[in-house]
Amino acid sequence: MRSVFIVVVAGIFAVGCSESSPVQPESLSGSGSTAISIPDPGAGGRPLTATLKTENEVPTCTEPEPPARGTATVSINLGQGQVCWVIDVVNADLPFIGAHIHEAPPGSFGPVVVPFTPPDSSGHSEGCVTADVELLKDILKNPEKYYVNVHNETCPPGVARGQLTK
Repeated sequence: MRSVFIVVVAGIFAVGCSESSPVQPESLSGSGSTAISIPDPGAGGRPLTATLKTENEVPTCTEPEPPARGTATVSINLGQGQVCWVIDVVNADLPFIGAHIHEAPPGSFGPVVVPFTPPDSSGHSEGCVTADVELLKDILKNPEKYYVNVHNETCPPGVARGQLTK
């Protein structure tokens, strides 16, 4: 009986993980949070995350209260030279005009190194793009040197930002 239970649980786990990985955004504000899933980057994708906050932006964003909050999950597949992402943002004025990975440590701003599709009117964006493999290796080796942020018309330099972490 125990071996049947293990096989059933393993089967459920395999089916649940075959298409995407659910992620709970960290305290986005409001009464609850929504589950998000990462597009399947294929074999070998390694996940990184970022907690997006208005107060992390450089230069400072002056968007009206409450401050924007969000999550970004990035999956890097070196074998395919591919970056996949899921971004969810709340409490930000619409429309969003950009979303990217930038290279810079906390407290500094830096150049865009991987462009993403901006979030839609619900604050959600997901997709996959190809990128230079050497850049992807550096992002995986030193995620703290890179950040994800989203831009809107109220704060064109960025409305919510978070450093990447393993």
